[in-house]
Amino acid sequence: MAVNVGFRIFDRINRPPRELVERFKGIPSSNINDEMHRLYCMSAAISPLNEVDSMVGTAFTVKAPIGDNLMFHRALDMAESGDIIVVDGAGALDRSLAGEIMITFAEKKGIAGIVVDGALRDLDGIHRSKMPVYAKGITPQGPFKNGPGEIGVPVCCGGIVVFPGDILVGDQDGIVVIRPKDAEEVLKAAQKSWHLKRQNFPNMQQRGRIMKVMQREYGQVWRRKGLQ
Repeated sequence: MAVNVGFRIFDRINRPPRELVERFKGIPSSNINDEMHRLYCMSAAISPLNEVDSMVGTAFTVKAPIGDNLMFHRALDMAESGDIIVVDGAGALDRSLAGEIMITFAEKKGIAGIVVDGALRDLDGIHRSKMPVYAKGITPQGPFKNGPGEIGVPVCCGGIVVFPGDILVGDQDGIVVIRPKDAEEVLKAAQKSWHLKRQNFPNMQQRGRIMKVMQREYGQVWRRKGLQ
């Protein structure tokens, strides 16, 4: 009997309410990650390839064999507007998994972003795209289209496990991953810290004040550790 493990599509994704997802827009990824004890940020190896203001959406996941994009193509057909296609390409950089044509198709469809733990190509075309695009690297070498692969499964991207329907927030710094069940709590905390930062930072910009704030914050850490 044939085994389908490794060549499967799961098309049911429990997406969180769109209104909840959109409320993360504009909050820096760093503030959000701080509120999750700095444990849910993708590796700096996954970096923006074009000008990113704010990327917010729900994960549509793809697990691809090294150098093969068959399931990536299928994901482009299946993903919905507002989804972010997250591709686990095992971090391989020998072959690109997409280029300008696939990126343009995704943008026209209303996909909220592309995140690839692997390589892409056609960097000039990616620069022209207004849809946020992240990847580990660039190579002109093209992919195979033979499969296998999986869609709608947990994947690893930038060292973080991403489940279908997870909320992703990205900017020029990078990408954070938020579980939908934690979203309300994380959002509330991140909004509060971001508001306080914007409110207080102008008053801290004078050298004397910002030095006092830093000394107070890190002085507490030093004292807890018994340092002078």
